[in-house]
Amino acid sequence: MEPLFVDRLLQIADLFQRDMARAFDGTGLTTARVHLLWVLQHAGPSTQQALAQLCEVSPRNITGLVDALEKSGHVRRTPHPSDRRAVLVELTEAATHTMARMQEEHEQLNATLLAAIAPRDRAAVERGLSAVAAHLEHLVTTAATSAPEDARATTTPEGTP
Repeated sequence: MEPLFVDRLLQIADLFQRDMARAFDGTGLTTARVHLLWVLQHAGPSTQQALAQLCEVSPRNITGLVDALEKSGHVRRTPHPSDRRAVLVELTEAATHTMARMQEEHEQLNATLLAAIAPRDRAAVERGLSAVAAHLEHLVTTAATSAPEDARATTTPEGTP
């Protein structure tokens, strides 16, 4: 029996997770920590409150992630220039280099994966993936907003350090 389309998507997700685990082995970086580094790379220095919103995790989770990344030398906290009660979280120079390397590897993997698709099929595959991602996001958002209030209160977001 041919695998279902959703089974192929789950296989791809699992392969990405395994590849990330291999790439981060021994670095002290987790998927959640790398996600926070990506957010900082793209958003620039941010408050922990803003990071919690961007990463869709609780302020408590962000505190733990930032603490761990500060301890490992990937981020630093600096005073906010206009709000003396707030601090900004920013990448260190070492983390900036790490993220540049990750971006290069990301682009190389993208090229390698696209090369596996016949050039005449690439546009259709990209349109199809975009449509699937948009529809799945809609389904997830709809399910989250229609879930009973008490079920949402007991769900904890992923992303703990």
